[in-house]
Amino acid sequence: MPTYDYRCESNGKVVEVSHRMNEEIHTWGELCEKAGIDPADTPADTPVKRLATGGNVVTHSSRGSGAEPACSTGGCCPGGMCGLD
Repeated sequence: MPTYDYRCESNGKVVEVSHRMNEEIHTWGELCEKAGIDPADTPADTPVKRLATGGNVVTHSSRGSGAEPACSTGGCCPGGMCGLD
């Protein structure tokens, strides 16, 4: 199932949740319910916006095996870390 990042402008928080592509989250209350977190002092009807992260699919194989990522060893680009030394 894809994961999406949502930002609440009111409290500055970014929350990652997993949901179907056809689902929409519009408020802080909906987001907190989906993420299983406490809304704290932010009103439940406060709007949130989905960030343009593309909706990453998290699967068993994409969680990693504990092995060092190829990028950090230079396996995918010269010098590793894709030039972000």
